[in-house]
Amino acid sequence: MRFSSSFTIVKYHSKQFARYYSIMANPLVAVCQMTSTNDKDKNLETVRKLAEKAKSKSACIAFFPEACDYLADNKKATVAMSQSLDGPTVASYKEIAKTNRIWLSLGGLHEALSNNETHISNTHVLINSQGEIVGAYRKMHLFDMDNKSTGVRLMESDYVLPGQKIEPPISTPIGKLGLSICYDMRFPELSLSLRNMGAEILTYPSAFTYQTGAAHWEILLRARAIETQCYVVAAAQTGTHNKKRVSWGHGMIIDPWGTVIAQCSEKTDLVVAEIDLELLKQIRENMPCENHRRTDLYPKITPL
Repeated sequence: MRFSSSFTIVKYHSKQFARYYSIMANPLVAVCQMTSTNDKDKNLETVRKLAEKAKSKSACIAFFPEACDYLADNKKATVAMSQSLDGPTVASYKEIAKTNRIWLSLGGLHEALSNNETHISNTHVLINSQGEIVGAYRKMHLFDMDNKSTGVRLMESDYVLPGQKIEPPISTPIGKLGLSICYDMRFPELSLSLRNMGAEILTYPSAFTYQTGAAHWEILLRARAIETQCYVVAAAQTGTHNKKRVSWGHGMIIDPWGTVIAQCSEKTDLVVAEIDLELLKQIRENMPCENHRRTDLYPKITPL
């Protein structure tokens, strides 16, 4: 009977907990949306303004999309414009974080590699409110698409080296944060690995194409939240970047029950939402999926 009562509360938490959310002091996060171009200075100014706005709304972490540093017009320029993590762009991000006393999730940045002139890394960087890098994850799954029926050709592997490591979740003011990037969301093995490593929040900074975003964006993100019983924060690129590239947008925050609790529209802006770890705990206790996995019949998904 106790399980049934609690389960009902969880099922309808979006309505029943409206007053609860309004009076509890859970940490706030901001999911940001922007339209990056090849103008790095303009992109940086957008990041700065959104970080300031996130801080004004009392968010403790601001999440920015993939390619928040820039989106170049071609592969050669993409590699040429890249910088190492000790370069001036990341230094500016550190200054923004420290000045505003806010954490920044920035992914994925175009990271120059000292030993490779033709390829870079697509790197998700996490900076704390003291302006220190506390995490860096390099994108494992590269987005390669050559769709002749739609005319869309995006071959990330032409200029990006895939990451070789799942980074452990990082302790933050909102809980344990698991880092991923965009196309990674199509591979539940990664999200389940992060959950098994202790993640409470998963984040997918993205630059989803318009066609794939319209079809799969929300469905995939809600699925990752439901199957891991984690919060999901997905910052997004939106709009037209150049003559060849348009992004879907609709950055969003999803709770562990799979409910979209905040969503951006189709412009440069941000939305905020609470991260309630007590709700997460309750959902996991009332529906203990992890206790029901048949690892005697299939292997437990864990990092190598």
